[in-house]
Amino acid sequence: MRLALHLAAMATASQHQLPTASPRGLRYRVDAAEHRRGPSPGNGERARRVVNMSVAGIGLVLAVPLMMVIAALIKLTSPGPVLFMQTRIGLDERGPGSTRGNGRRRLDHGGRPFTIYKFRTMAASDGDAQVWARPDDARVTALGRILRTYRLDELPQLVNVLRGDMNLVGPRPEQPKIFAELRQQVAGYELRQRVRPGITGWAQINHHYDSSIDDVRRKVAYDLEYVMRQSLVEDLKIMVWTVPVVAFKQGAW
Repeated sequence: MRLALHLAAMATASQHQLPTASPRGLRYRVDAAEHRRGPSPGNGERARRVVNMSVAGIGLVLAVPLMMVIAALIKLTSPGPVLFMQTRIGLDERGPGSTRGNGRRRLDHGGRPFTIYKFRTMAASDGDAQVWARPDDARVTALGRILRTYRLDELPQLVNVLRGDMNLVGPRPEQPKIFAELRQQVAGYELRQRVRPGITGWAQINHHYDSSIDDVRRKVAYDLEYVMRQSLVEDLKIMVWTVPVVAFKQGAW
């Protein structure tokens, strides 16, 4: 019950593979995505937000009993907090080339930083440690490995959806330091921020977690594909395709 109250308080304050992206193909996606200025009421964003809020709200209510069980198991099996909280980079609401904003916004983070919520899956999680997890990561607990395999550790992100930080569908949000490094190394990486980040997405159902720059390039190609064709229908399709991906443990560690 304490977990449910805590989450409520926070809320208120099938593989469908595309061909591996070639440099030319990725460049095309970058050029096309540069013409998209991000979410706007004109491209169905309001309807998509209504669907996101509705599905996230219903999902959170239905998931509370399971989340309470997970929280109890985390406390019983390893020391530390139940929830893992970390800063991620979210939606960039500025248009391409925009310099508007006050002095505090002169430092370009690439998007609005926000706090993401997850169930803790590591024995010693450091919210400031900005590194990629690995398939054989020794920090992951036995329970955490199960949670990560079935993506149950991401259930608290329904709160992020209700808060407006994320959508159910979109590119995965990255940590600030890693984001800053990747946008210097991967063409078009920052264009992923033209849409809200998501719990699931076109890249997530087609590719595993990132462990190398090559993985990032492949996922960016998928993300930019999504940016170009984003719509309510596309989101609903990806939500449906996510079910077998999670059920059959595809792409998870």
